[in-house]
Amino acid sequence: MADTTNNTPSCSCQKPAPKFPEQVTGMYILAQSLKKVGVDTMFGLVGIPVTEVGYICQGEGIRFFSFRHEQNAGMAAQTYGYLTRKPGVLLTVSSLGFLNGLTATTNATVNCYPMIQISGSSDRVPIDLEQGTYEGLDQLNVAKGLVKAAYRVNRPEDIPTGVVRAYRAAVSGRPGGVYLDFTTQCLGAIMDHDAAEKILQTPVDPYSEVVPNEASIDRALQLLASAKKPAILLGKGAAYRQIDEKIKKLVETTGIPYYPMSMAKGLLPDNHPLSALSCRSEIMEQSDVVMLIGARLNWLLSRGHGKWNPDGQFIQLEVDPIEIDCNRHIAAPVVGDMEAAIDLMLAKLPNYKLQMDPKWVPYLQDITKVKNAKFAARLTANADKLPMDHWTALGAIKPVLAENPDVILVNEGANTLDDTRDAIDMMLPRHRIDCATWAIMGMGMGSSIGAAVATGKSVVAIEGDSAFGFSGMDFSSICRFKLPVCVVIFNNGGIYNGIGQNMSKPGEPSFGEPAPTTLDVEARYDKLADAFGAKSYYVTTPAELTAALKEAIASKAPALIDVQLAADSGKESGHIGYLNPTPLQDVIV
Repeated sequence: MADTTNNTPSCSCQKPAPKFPEQVTGMYILAQSLKKVGVDTMFGLVGIPVTEVGYICQGEGIRFFSFRHEQNAGMAAQTYGYLTRKPGVLLTVSSLGFLNGLTATTNATVNCYPMIQISGSSDRVPIDLEQGTYEGLDQLNVAKGLVKAAYRVNRPEDIPTGVVRAYRAAVSGRPGGVYLDFTTQCLGAIMDHDAAEKILQTPVDPYSEVVPNEASIDRALQLLASAKKPAILLGKGAAYRQIDEKIKKLVETTGIPYYPMSMAKGLLPDNHPLSALSCRSEIMEQSDVVMLIGARLNWLLSRGHGKWNPDGQFIQLEVDPIEIDCNRHIAAPVVGDMEAAIDLMLAKLPNYKLQMDPKWVPYLQDITKVKNAKFAARLTANADKLPMDHWTALGAIKPVLAENPDVILVNEGANTLDDTRDAIDMMLPRHRIDCATWAIMGMGMGSSIGAAVATGKSVVAIEGDSAFGFSGMDFSSICRFKLPVCVVIFNNGGIYNGIGQNMSKPGEPSFGEPAPTTLDVEARYDKLADAFGAKSYYVTTPAELTAALKEAIASKAPALIDVQLAADSGKESGHIGYLNPTPLQDVIV
């Protein structure tokens, strides 16, 4: 019978503690290696076998932001990477801690955010023989198929090489998430201090620009010049590259209308005369040439099919050649660094005469005026509605954020995501962070922390009540680090709304229980703020919401606003209910 009196994991190969300062551990070498590549911030949750790593990194001047859940820490790291163009670093324990963090690292890879996940792992020998060791998961092989690159470091002398390779992989070409696996033995291994210092390295030119060939630039400009109804489509990759003035110059020099994807909003102001933000259908259906800058023809753009003009042609500025032709034929691919490509385009543009239809831009501007007027009327029509719905609440929020354009907006949910994206204009680049390509929920608190840490700016997170539930406990981390984050929760009591109907028949075991989409419309989320010492607000009217948000932003301190909505506010899946195999309204009878 097994002895269960002591569940502490043990290792027969444990070595004596190092004799400081003459000797150091692998954990010290890891901290120094991270400093050498410029890492000054980490996010994570410590435990066996990485607890001391957190302490050592902190002692070496690397800020460490601790969390309640690894996925939230990872979301902070990926947002930090997106906003700084330096890899956000996540530290986790082994096994399930590693898996929790891997969700964010995979998401970073899909969304092209530079990020490095560092996880401790257990003794390789019993893992490889499947002998049932403590948290015995083959983490490297689990990660390999989900991230941009993955490496295991077994020896302390290889730690600097592992860190440098991870850094280069994270930032080079198309950025992404990288996994670094550190065995317990490697972290605890002892080296002489002088020998350890000799192996540390600072990478030279970790991101090297790949200049597109000039023939591709000429081909793209020739096609663009021939277009009668051209459009420029901006994705979050364009915002990530941080060449805002050059993109602005390209748009304004050509006079071509642009359509920004969600996280590209603000790259040029949403109210710019060439903004076609309200003309998505017209751009898709009528444009004869579309230039993609930092955007992909994925599901968010119907993969280039559906409403898109079947005779339309595409120019694509893309750093990864594998992306070209993945959904629609790309007539003019420009493969290479975005800044280098736009520099060449601006230099060569005077050689080409654009043939754009002079009625094209005024046509889109007229449509924009009509649609914007209808949208404003919608907000006005709901301004006094009680209980509030999404539009009533957003009508109260919109002028406050307009007065504070430098506040970073984090946004997730179903209707909360879609309606906020439509209602709130962005005037500055990289000031809207949302759930992006995979549309996953649970990024709210982590991304709010990552944004606040990366920029030092105030953050407002507008959350659906369901979305908040994924990461809500890490509001405590916002409070613990006294970050200028205000969380606004739209509580309509459910996933989509709070009026889901239980489909069970009388007499069945689940009859009378809440429906799958029902949460609690009477929940008091403001009490969570009270628990962690933050300013709390419970609001039921637009006036109360406006006043609370103004006060919260001005305070530059943690705050939570619980916005009471009507239970019937919202619809299934927001704008993308068509992705369900059967519409919910056809199921409920």
